[in-house]
Amino acid sequence: MLVNNAGIGMRTVNPRFLSEPQPFWRVEPGGFRDVVDTKLVGCFLMARAVVPLMLEAGGGRVVNISMNEQTMTRRGFVPYGPAGAGVEALSRVMAADLAGSSVNVNMLLPGGTGTRTGMVPEDAPDDVQARLQDPAVMGPPIVWLASDQAASVHDQRIVATEFNAAAPSP
Repeated sequence: MLVNNAGIGMRTVNPRFLSEPQPFWRVEPGGFRDVVDTKLVGCFLMARAVVPLMLEAGGGRVVNISMNEQTMTRRGFVPYGPAGAGVEALSRVMAADLAGSSVNVNMLLPGGTGTRTGMVPEDAPDDVQARLQDPAVMGPPIVWLASDQAASVHDQRIVATEFNAAAPSP
């Protein structure tokens, strides 16, 4: 199983992204490239290296960690949002390319920003802090996606905060 979860957040291009959103035309090209290279290109390179081994071994699972659509299109979230949208498009293409094979590709998103991830400044407003998710919310759906129960689950977008192992939504 490959879980693609690399990413650097908005703090790398705008440390005050929550209080002072920065328009896209003020984002430094190097910062844009860093985020896109880490999140999108990283997913591509890892899958490109691992999927042939999975196919040769007779099967495998790829889970690409995504984000909600509001984050993808949120004001001041260039390049983080577009990088996430790219991961979703890449995941769909990977799933199409692997349709009918022994390798499944799915997307998993937390359903909110995680605590203790370094993505949100520690001095974020209380309303932001109150909405943060425990990163452990990702564990049960990942374990399920690795299980025999999920052997036929392919090309799905699963929200961790809505996941119920007894009755998975995909």
